[in-house]
Amino acid sequence: MSLSKVSSKYQIVIPSKIRKSLNIKVGEEVQLIEYMGRIEIVPVRPINEMFGFLKGMNPDFVREDEDRV
Repeated sequence: MSLSKVSSKYQIVIPSKIRKSLNIKVGEEVQLIEYMGRIEIVPVRPINEMFGFLKGMNPDFVREDEDRV
Protein backbone atom coordinates (compact mmCIF):
# COMPACT_ATOMS: atom_id res chain seq x y z
CA MET A 1 0.00 0.00 0.00
CA SER A 2 1.24 3.49 -0.84
CA LEU A 3 0.30 6.70 0.92
CA SER A 4 0.04 10.23 -0.40
CA LYS A 5 -0.93 13.46 1.37
CA VAL A 6 -3.36 16.05 0.06
CA SER A 7 -1.60 19.42 -0.27
CA SER A 8 -3.07 22.79 0.66
CA LYS A 9 -4.08 23.08 -3.02
CA TYR A 10 -5.85 19.69 -2.86
CA GLN A 11 -3.18 18.04 -4.99
CA ILE A 12 -1.74 14.56 -4.54
CA VAL A 13 1.36 12.81 -5.83
CA ILE A 14 1.00 9.35 -7.39
CA PRO A 15 3.82 7.27 -5.92
CA SER A 16 6.50 6.18 -8.42
CA LYS A 17 5.83 2.46 -7.90
CA ILE A 18 2.22 2.95 -9.03
CA ARG A 19 3.15 5.32 -11.88
CA LYS A 20 5.62 2.78 -13.23
CA SER A 21 3.28 -0.19 -12.95
CA LEU A 22 0.49 1.70 -14.77
CA ASN A 23 2.92 3.37 -17.22
CA ILE A 24 1.66 6.87 -16.38
CA LYS A 25 3.77 9.58 -18.01
CA VAL A 26 4.07 13.33 -17.38
CA GLY A 27 1.18 15.24 -18.96
CA GLU A 28 -1.12 12.24 -19.35
CA GLU A 29 -4.70 12.52 -18.17
CA VAL A 30 -6.24 10.41 -15.44
CA GLN A 31 -9.90 10.08 -14.63
CA LEU A 32 -11.02 10.38 -11.00
CA ILE A 33 -14.06 8.32 -10.09
CA GLU A 34 -15.88 8.43 -6.76
CA TYR A 35 -17.01 4.88 -6.02
CA MET A 36 -18.53 3.57 -2.80
CA GLY A 37 -16.83 6.15 -0.58
CA ARG A 38 -13.41 6.02 -2.21
CA ILE A 39 -11.58 7.69 -5.11
CA GLU A 40 -10.33 5.60 -8.01
CA ILE A 41 -7.74 7.01 -10.40
CA VAL A 42 -7.90 5.54 -13.90
CA PRO A 43 -5.40 6.42 -16.64
CA VAL A 44 -7.03 7.71 -19.83
CA ARG A 45 -5.59 5.77 -22.75
CA PRO A 46 -5.73 6.61 -26.48
CA ILE A 47 -8.33 4.63 -28.43
CA ASN A 48 -5.65 3.16 -30.73
CA GLU A 49 -4.26 1.22 -27.74
CA MET A 50 -7.54 -0.75 -27.76
CA PHE A 51 -6.80 -2.24 -31.19
CA GLY A 52 -6.91 -6.02 -31.00
CA PHE A 53 -7.98 -6.34 -27.35
CA LEU A 54 -10.97 -8.50 -28.35
CA LYS A 55 -8.86 -10.83 -30.47
CA GLY A 56 -10.03 -14.41 -30.06
CA MET A 57 -13.48 -13.45 -28.75
CA ASN A 58 -16.28 -15.69 -30.04
CA PRO A 59 -18.69 -13.46 -32.03
CA ASP A 60 -21.38 -16.16 -32.21
CA PHE A 61 -24.13 -15.45 -29.72
CA VAL A 62 -27.93 -15.42 -29.67
CA ARG A 63 -29.69 -12.11 -29.17
CA GLU A 64 -32.51 -12.06 -26.64
CA ASP A 65 -34.88 -9.80 -28.60
CA GLU A 66 -35.50 -10.00 -32.33
CA ASP A 67 -36.45 -6.30 -32.53
CA ARG A 68 -32.95 -5.13 -31.61
CA VAL A 69 -30.35 -4.58 -34.30
